[in-house]
Amino acid sequence: MSTTEAPVAEALAAMTAVSLEVGGSLSPRELMIARIAALAAVDAPAASYVLNAAAAVEAGVTLDDVQGILVAVAPVIGTPRIVAAAAQLTQGLGFVVDVAESGLPGS
Repeated sequence: MSTTEAPVAEALAAMTAVSLEVGGSLSPRELMIARIAALAAVDAPAASYVLNAAAAVEAGVTLDDVQGILVAVAPVIGTPRIVAAAAQLTQGLGFVVDVAESGLPGS
């Protein structure tokens, strides 16, 4: 039994931290760019983008980078996945903004 209030979120954050530490020859920025491309490719839900947003921003990934990533992978994953990824990103970022503006603990 977990002793934390958010064991799944904490486990996912720990996995992200480990992958950044052992990312091989990739810089943290490059690794997060690869993750964003992978999230788009697998049609990830908004929550997946939210869980990676802080690490991506900390690694220096910008909104322009994200747009460039979606353009770069579009020929490989197709228009429907790009449209879905853009919608999930927007929904996820909207959630992050809503939480930050609400003044909830941890925001």
